[in-house]
Amino acid sequence: MYQHLHSAAQIIQAGGVVAYPTESVYGLGCDPFNEEAVLDLLAIKERPVSKGLILIGADLAQLAPYIRLTDSQREQVARQWPAPLTYLVDARESVPAWVRGAFTKVAVRVPDHPLARDLCRAVGQPIISTSANISGRPAARNQFQVARQLGERLDFIVSGACDRAAKPSTIIDLESGRTLRA
Repeated sequence: MYQHLHSAAQIIQAGGVVAYPTESVYGLGCDPFNEEAVLDLLAIKERPVSKGLILIGADLAQLAPYIRLTDSQREQVARQWPAPLTYLVDARESVPAWVRGAFTKVAVRVPDHPLARDLCRAVGQPIISTSANISGRPAARNQFQVARQLGERLDFIVSGACDRAAKPSTIIDLESGRTLRA
């Protein structure tokens, strides 16, 4: 494993907030089960807790303990992931309110970016994923934009390239099939 991923994983496990590349834009991540870390991340973004956050995992197995899926839903997401495709699914009780926001569902994704998946593997659990920017501003596409906009407020920036156009992941409600963000 790359040293920078090991360092980022240790920082997340210790309650820090890191930035890392995803398929489309840089993301901010932290331990979703550490309330202080999530609240720090939300303060950095100037984002209200009520909006909820995305959990990313290395694979479906890493996300499975936190979500409720029917067999057909499980087959559908297994066919689709990894991809820049986020599903809104029923959350188990183990998903904290500070992750779900004002909702009973949680947004989850297995990213189509090997570095983001490797980071989840290194942490040993899913992590938060939200765009690296102050709410309402354009999301950062590289580590220099992250540093310029948020640098002093973050504990670590993982170097790497984003894969695709600067468009955040599509969000689909898995139960209804409705696209919430294209």
